[in-house]
This record gives sequence, C-alpha cells and structure tokens, in this order.
Amino acid sequence: MRTRLAICRKKKHFASEAEAIAAARAATIDLRPYLCDRCHRYHLTSRTKGKRRLPVAG
Repeated sequence: MRTRLAICRKKKHFASEAEAIAAARAATIDLRPYLCDRCHRYHLTSRTKGKRRLPVAG
C-alpha cells in the first residue's frame, strides 16, 4: 500500500530503522516501523496486518 503524501508529511520521520525501532519500543502502544515510499525515511504505524514484529532487544 502506497503512503499518501499528506500522511507522510504529517508523520514523524526517522533517518534509520534503528531510530524508528527505538521510538516504537518507547511508545505506550504497539507500533511498527516501515520505510516510506514517498520520502525514503522511516515512519511508525499501528497497523499490524502483514507487518513484521519488532526484533527482540539484545
């Protein structure tokens, strides 16, 4: 599913997947990072259907 430009502009951008994962872990709800096809940075989503689980902290 392609990210709409208006949605991309409203979301927080992360330069790396590691930064996005750290923010997702710090959140109070279940969030997952994804690479945006519009800005080529990472965003967070609460959608879980078809998404990978966060890697285990190690």
